[in-house]
Amino acid sequence: MSILTEVNSINTIASTSTDEITITSEIKTTFTSEEIQKLLPHRYPFLLIDKISDYVPGKRAVGIKNVTVNEPHFQGHFPGRPLMPGVLIVEAMAQVGGIVLTQMSPVEGGLFVFAGIDKVRFRRQVVPGDQLVMTVELLWVKQRRFGKMRGIAEVDGELACEGELMFSLIN
Repeated sequence: MSILTEVNSINTIASTSTDEITITSEIKTTFTSEEIQKLLPHRYPFLLIDKISDYVPGKRAVGIKNVTVNEPHFQGHFPGRPLMPGVLIVEAMAQVGGIVLTQMSPVEGGLFVFAGIDKVRFRRQVVPGDQLVMTVELLWVKQRRFGKMRGIAEVDGELACEGELMFSLIN
């Protein structure tokens, strides 16, 4: 499992007697699509997050999904009135949560999968042209193998979906 949370930067400090080089460590707070693909096993058409715009290690992540009409599920859901299926909204939130969990886990090659979902409610339809912004916060982790997270998905600041997601690490 790749861990991408730290970025090394080199600061050069000039001094009168000698040049010093200091290496500092900064926490990575955003992830590109390519970096997400290094962390999650999902691929098209099931990779449902385009970017992580904010990441706090061990606590939360904010992911972006740009909803476009050319996605395969819109052909049948529904012709003439495309709606993003609720299960895919929940899956997108879970993938954002997966970013938080994969960064915490020391198990090489392990995979976090759904262990349960609770209290999920859909508040607004998500349609092509929307930008789904998902905030997923870690509630707890047990034995570094089980986790529970709270997720919300919004469009234009309006709540679209919310719920609790449970995960289990499998090898």
